[in-house]
Amino acid sequence: MPNLTDLSTIRDLCARYGFSLSKEFGQNFIINPGICPRIAEAAGIGPDWGVLEVGPGIGVLTEQLCQRAAKVVSVEVDQRLQPLLAETMAGHDNFKLVMGDVLKVDLKALLAAEFGGRPVAVCANLPYYITSPILMRLLEEKLPIQNITVMVQKEAAQRLCAAPGTRQAGAISYAVAYYAQPRLLFSVQPGSFYPAPTVTSAVIRLDVRPQPPVALPAGQERAYFALIRAAFSQRRKTAANAIANGLQLPKAQVLQALEAAGLDPRVRPEQLTLQHYAALAQAMPGVDNAGPDVVH
Repeated sequence: MPNLTDLSTIRDLCARYGFSLSKEFGQNFIINPGICPRIAEAAGIGPDWGVLEVGPGIGVLTEQLCQRAAKVVSVEVDQRLQPLLAETMAGHDNFKLVMGDVLKVDLKALLAAEFGGRPVAVCANLPYYITSPILMRLLEEKLPIQNITVMVQKEAAQRLCAAPGTRQAGAISYAVAYYAQPRLLFSVQPGSFYPAPTVTSAVIRLDVRPQPPVALPAGQERAYFALIRAAFSQRRKTAANAIANGLQLPKAQVLQALEAAGLDPRVRPEQLTLQHYAALAQAMPGVDNAGPDVVH
């Protein structure tokens, strides 16, 4: 089995298959041999588990997952990597490659077909430019997964794991906390990658909640996230001003809803908890029912 964190091995593989790293796909290969075992261990997978991996690259994390799980299914968008993975993963009969865009693949059907009733984890070194859309799709679709362990840009990791009601939180923090319990596990320096990115990375784990921490009336989830997104669209303003501007509502209506929910009219968006936004959403039945693209 080739050492997939060895730079000369990586260069040889790329040269033999005419492969060059793509900025379009945000490709940075891990060359620190200690990182992928730590990520795989952090996922908490056992020998009866299935793992969905997003973007296997040349398979450096994939082989660690295959050593621990019953089956690993990796979704890869870059067609050029298919022959490289056929070579590097040839020794793992519990590995399957699915070529496609993870934002377009029917994930519910894929998980049902490949894993059946097994417990499933998601594990990945995510491209920085598309971190939030991937995570939100995994969470919003309420897939049968236990946890998501991913490496992302450290700044994004801090925002994703920030507790609602704190200054560090943004709209994405509230969305993550609604669907999962997030933890920031450890940082990864730029020198751990080839080529080295300009930013520090971090590994996070999201333990998917069996039930959200707030109870919303049927069909109100989308409106709830539209409200949160509006509040954080102008986070330097008061929640009343930001929501009124973001949802194009009279400020007096928003102030009335804040009062009805028992909230200070001068409160800032990041001072409100998930429960506060739920109370506010119920006090504002006219909230736009737009989709929950809380990725800011």
